[in-house]
Amino acid sequence: MAWTSQGAHGFARHTEGQRHTGRVRFPVQALPYIPPGWPQEVQRPGTPEWEVSAAAFLLDCCPAEYRGYPVLRRHPVILAHFAAAYVDSQVSVCQDGLGAVRASLGPLVEPPVLEAALAAWHEQGALLRRRRREVSLVEEALRGGVFVQKL
Repeated sequence: MAWTSQGAHGFARHTEGQRHTGRVRFPVQALPYIPPGWPQEVQRPGTPEWEVSAAAFLLDCCPAEYRGYPVLRRHPVILAHFAAAYVDSQVSVCQDGLGAVRASLGPLVEPPVLEAALAAWHEQGALLRRRRREVSLVEEALRGGVFVQKL
């Protein structure tokens, strides 16, 4: 018994001895999900060389001196921990310093200059908070975390 093209939903059933000439669909292996905030410079976890791209990104988030420590270059998960601590400290300093800018520079510069300095400080703070999220996501992935898309 064989289905014809007029069969259910237009599908044909394979009849022994006949070669199937239609398309065969194979499941496509989906790329690993990456959450919002994943750094563009870093490849998806599980892809070839993703840890190399992660290490390069993390080194760019740290002081240049960190490149001189072989243990950080050989072990990206340790580098991620160092990078997270460094970026967290930058975020804290930025938040603490914002309040002091007006008090310490207010008497020395014109109000429009002070406002421009505060705007630059706010912009830097936003950049650092974004960087902290990126480093946190990369560190989680290096520790074996798997991201699941929420519906």
